Amino acid sequence: MKVILLKDLPNVGQRFEVKDVADGFALNFLIPQKNAEVATPASLKKVSIQKAAADAERKIQADLLAKNLKDLNGKTITLTGKVNDKGHLFKGFHKEEVAAAITEQTKLTVPAHAVNLEKPIKEIGDHKVEITVGDKKATVTVTVNKAE
Repeated sequence: MKVILLKDLPNVGQRFEVKDVADGFALNFLIPQKNAEVATPASLKKVSIQKAAADAERKIQADLLAKNLKDLNGKTITLTGKVNDKGHLFKGFHKEEVAAAITEQTKLTVPAHAVNLEKPIKEIGDHKVEITVGDKKATVTVTVNKAE
């Protein structure tokens, strides 16, 4: 059965993709959970319009973020966390927390996937973090302080 995926599904496909799946999988899982709809000529036309709008929105957001990277370059972001007596954090700061802190402190929205962290930040002090969008890059300093 041909279906149009309405969400990104691991091991199945991406949103707006037309897939040929087993009838039982489509009828018992994908369609009842609103993860897909049957691919009819009318739904294919509707989805192509939605896909074009989503692609245009994604491009606008990427262009806006690339422009905002210039403003973000060289900024300092401050995070606080509980530390032990050796200066190690009990809980590391991941991409998501860094992106949220950047958005909160600079009012520039940065998605978590744009933050390049090889491993979570687990020590107090200054850490250089690179933000990448397409071929544009910016570097921010993340200062981790001890929570009082």
